[in-house]
Amino acid sequence: MLEKQKRRHVVVMGIGNLLRKDDGVGIHALQKLQETGSFPADINVEFIDCGIEPDISIFLESSVDKLVIIDAVQAHGKPGAIYRLTPDVLESERQDIVSAHDLNLRESLIMMRLFGNLPVETVIIGVEPGEMKWGTTLTPEVEVKFPELISIILREIAL
Repeated sequence: MLEKQKRRHVVVMGIGNLLRKDDGVGIHALQKLQETGSFPADINVEFIDCGIEPDISIFLESSVDKLVIIDAVQAHGKPGAIYRLTPDVLESERQDIVSAHDLNLRESLIMMRLFGNLPVETVIIGVEPGEMKWGTTLTPEVEVKFPELISIILREIAL
């Protein structure tokens, strides 16, 4: 008798503010991925819209095999540049005191690691924003990279 194989649980989190142009790229990507809806049968994909809540740990349960976070990332690159980062890279960028209040994404990931809640496979797909002013559409520089962004995330889900 064949043993039933456990489906991988992949959580895709979008972070951002849809009212501030490119800051909403994580949410726009999440919405597009939900429309796609076609994923390998051995993967259970869960989508979470975190909005502007940087303490992502409140959204995550312990049964997650892989966490994919999509967010606008200011790395002083060209608007629309796409980055694949790991928590280790974010943690090494700056050493400062971790606050329990007003957490940013980096601090949230550090806290999750400290408490053993960070999935072993965690990646951040970041997009360099062009503008983060009031507005509900992505800038042309980010919009033109959007299909590539979705392809990168879909590959990441399947890995």
